[in-house]
Amino acid sequence: MSGEGNQGGNGQMAADNAPRLQVVGQYVKDLSFENPGMPGNFGNGRPQIELNVDLQAKQMDAQHFEVELKLRVSANGDDKPIFLLELVYAGVFLLQNVPEEMRQAALLIEGPHILFPFARRIVADVVRDGGMPPLLVEPIDFAALYRARVEGMQQMRSGAPADA
Repeated sequence: MSGEGNQGGNGQMAADNAPRLQVVGQYVKDLSFENPGMPGNFGNGRPQIELNVDLQAKQMDAQHFEVELKLRVSANGDDKPIFLLELVYAGVFLLQNVPEEMRQAALLIEGPHILFPFARRIVADVVRDGGMPPLLVEPIDFAALYRARVEGMQQMRSGAPADA
């Protein structure tokens, strides 16, 4: 049944044309954990934690995209490194019926939003397995990160001719 000429099928046709972001797969792409502070810092106070987040998206074929959520977590105590964790957690997403101008936003906001809980669990488990209390990374506002990225790119573009 094709739905052509079927007036009652408009709802299904609209659903078929609705924008769609679907996870095809997700995986640890890279994981590194350095633990130079152990066993010397075992149980010594609360470390100073620094979190850096980076996002990348690349097109694999007409409808499939890979999104990488990169987390770098470093902990220091008494000006000495306790641990350094670097994680690249990635997902392959199927994107259908998403206008070209909306693709980057969908991939860099919704993609990481879907991946984050899994990456957060990996961070907590690895830090715990390193001998410390699990580190629960606070939720990240991926929309704000995307807006900052877009603003930064616009400033670079508008600033480039002014310098010439």
